Amino acid sequence: MKLLVDSGSTKADWIALDDNGNKLFTTQSLGLNPEVLDKKEVIERLEDRFDIYHNRKAVTHLFFYGAGCGTDRMKNSLSETFREFFPNAEVSVKEDTYAAAYATNPTNERSIISILGTGSNCSYFDGEELHQKVQSLGYIAMDDCSGNRFGRDLIRAYYFGKMPKKLASLFEKEYDLDADVIKNHLYKQANPNAYLATFAKFLIQHKDEEFIQQLVFEAMQTFVDNYITQFEDCHEVPIHFVGSIAFYLKDELKLVLEKNGLKIGNVLRRPIDGLIEYHRIN
Repeated sequence: MKLLVDSGSTKADWIALDDNGNKLFTTQSLGLNPEVLDKKEVIERLEDRFDIYHNRKAVTHLFFYGAGCGTDRMKNSLSETFREFFPNAEVSVKEDTYAAAYATNPTNERSIISILGTGSNCSYFDGEELHQKVQSLGYIAMDDCSGNRFGRDLIRAYYFGKMPKKLASLFEKEYDLDADVIKNHLYKQANPNAYLATFAKFLIQHKDEEFIQQLVFEAMQTFVDNYITQFEDCHEVPIHFVGSIAFYLKDELKLVLEKNGLKIGNVLRRPIDGLIEYHRIN
C-alpha cells in the first residue's frame, strides 16, 4: 500500500493506492506541520484517523508533501516520526511546493510554483528540481499574502479601528473577538497560524468591499515583489498556484500578475488529485 499525503498547516489530504495505482481509501487529518507541532502531537493526529492507524503496518511507501518541511532538520524529524508510526514503510518527505509542482505542471516544464493557503511559499521549478532563493522563516516573519497573514491584518484593522463600521459589525457577528480568546489561541494553543487563517474566510466572503480589495491587492503585490520577481525569468515562464487563497481570489491574482507583466498558469485548490496521476506514472 502506498500513501500519498498533501499537508498544509490546517489539514492534510491522504490517499491510499494499491500496487496497480488503484485507490483504496481517502481520508483527511489535521495538518502535520513540523514547524509548529512536536512528535507527540503528530502521533496523536495520526492515531485520531482510523483508516491511517488501522493500516499503518500495511503501508510500504509513504510520500509526504508538507508545509514546514523546507529544511533538512524538519524533514528528518518528521521522517523519523513516520518511520516509527509506519514500521514497514519507505518514507519520503518533501516540502509542499513539490506537490504543487507535480500537480500543476504534469509536463515538467520550467515554471514558478507558488502556494497561497494557510501559509505561502514560492519556488522555481527547472523541470526536475525546485529552487528557492529565500528560505521561509515561518508565519510570524514571512507568509506574505497567506490566510494567516490576512487573518492578522483583519484582526489588527478591527482593533485599531481601521475597519469600516459595516464590516466591523459583520466581523463581530462572525467571530469571537474577545482579546483573551484571541490571545489564548495565538500564544497558548497549537497551530496559531491555522487559527489566524480561519479569518480569511471573512475576507473572501467580502472581497468586493473596497477596504478588503485594498488589503488583497496590496498583499498580492507584496507577494509578487518579495517572492515571484526574485527569479530572473519570471516574465518568461508560467506561474502556477495552489491553495485556497489563490483559488478563491483567482480573478484578483490574475489582475495583479497581468499588471506586473506576469503570466498566470494553473490554479488548484488542492494538489492531491494531480499527485495521484504523477505517482501512477512514476
